[in-house]
Amino acid sequence: MKTEMKQFPEGFLWGGATAANQCEGAYLADGKGLSTVDVIPAGKDRFPVMLGELKMLSCDEAHQYPSHEAIDFYHHYKEDIALFAEMGFKTFRMSISWTRIFPNGDDPTPNEAGLKFYDDVFDECLKYGIEPLVTITHFDVPIHLVETLGSWRSREMIVHYERLCEVLFERYKNKVTYWLTFNEINMLLHLPFMGAGLLFEEGDDVLSIKYQAAHHQLMASALATKIAKRINPNFKIGCMLAAGVTYANTCAPEDAFKAMTKERESYFFIDVQSRGEYPNYALKMMENEGIHVQMEPEDAQILKENTVDFISFSYYASRLTSADPKVNATTEGNVFASLKNPYLKASEWGWQIDPLGLRTTLNMLYDRYQKPLFIVENGLGAVDMPDENGYVEDDYRIDYLRAHVQAMRDAIALDGVDLMGYTPWGCIDLVSASTGEMKKRYGFIYVDKDNEGNGTLKRSKKKSFEWYKNVINSNGTTL
Repeated sequence: MKTEMKQFPEGFLWGGATAANQCEGAYLADGKGLSTVDVIPAGKDRFPVMLGELKMLSCDEAHQYPSHEAIDFYHHYKEDIALFAEMGFKTFRMSISWTRIFPNGDDPTPNEAGLKFYDDVFDECLKYGIEPLVTITHFDVPIHLVETLGSWRSREMIVHYERLCEVLFERYKNKVTYWLTFNEINMLLHLPFMGAGLLFEEGDDVLSIKYQAAHHQLMASALATKIAKRINPNFKIGCMLAAGVTYANTCAPEDAFKAMTKERESYFFIDVQSRGEYPNYALKMMENEGIHVQMEPEDAQILKENTVDFISFSYYASRLTSADPKVNATTEGNVFASLKNPYLKASEWGWQIDPLGLRTTLNMLYDRYQKPLFIVENGLGAVDMPDENGYVEDDYRIDYLRAHVQAMRDAIALDGVDLMGYTPWGCIDLVSASTGEMKKRYGFIYVDKDNEGNGTLKRSKKKSFEWYKNVINSNGTTL
């Protein structure tokens, strides 16, 4: 007789996810320095800046910069965490702003006001029994290090990152157990300035620069893991991937091979972080493409000895690819280019909704790495229409999340995947990383602010707030 799991494993970490640059605001408060995310504008110049093609290392009057105020979590964190606690969060994924701790990145001593802020946030979480899940850097590089070192082009960045980790791990060793080294590390290949602070000049060997920066981040991640285990052996260190299964457009072998190749572009990073060495396919690809990456003799051993404890990832949509250049009808709004899948509906921003794709992705990652998995981003960006009280009937979001939670449950119960937890993205409305908009909302909590920066910042519960509260309270039984 077939048995079906009615709830998730005991201790499953339900929660929600944010990032410092998309929610904190207070961008120069209490000694904070200027970061890459602070100079990425909204509007038509956003993507050229994120790609590293338009150089913008300071702010001007002609642009609007969404990170400067965001939703002002910096001054609202107590109110917001109380709402997370009301939903029953077991964990809260957030990130550290590097320039709150080291305003320039290479300062001789850390900024105490910044450290105190995160102490207060962690204390507020722990007061409600919420476990912090902390991303050390989430699309965040001090501008000073971009100007003086060229950011992650330079091996010197590793030293500055190690110092950041040393300070964070020592300061919060009794408050934080779960750490992620880099957010969506593979995004470096797609949005190099946002992902790694990289800028390009005419004549640059762009691919070599990207993969050299990737090597430096992979080394930094391994050394962070080493530092963490020295300071607190109970720390759990994870990597983080922008994930999503890539389907072949047809059963033509060429399409199937193209799909495998596209997935390897992202898996390469996690192969190194989880297995501890560069996969042969990546070494051959770099050789064949003429990509030159300088590695030091000790690097291989450091990577091998300091692998991550778990694999975390974001999942919003699956992708579709074809080896046939004549097949070129792509979706809108995706950082990862994808063909339109006729079997899937899409969100208002062109992201193709595929809950079964999440189950497939979970299985592929678990088969590949045999390490616990953690879904740290998933959700539906949509235009919400609040009533006069700020209440939103967001059944579309509930439908999306319900289907994805069911897919997770199937992956655990029917496939045997080891899944630690689930933190839907933007549990409170925040600034969109890709578009810089406020109207692209993900949250269970509505924040009164528009794309132009107008609004009271008042928080109000959407319909999905109570739905998710019931999901957590029932440990996934009530969907």
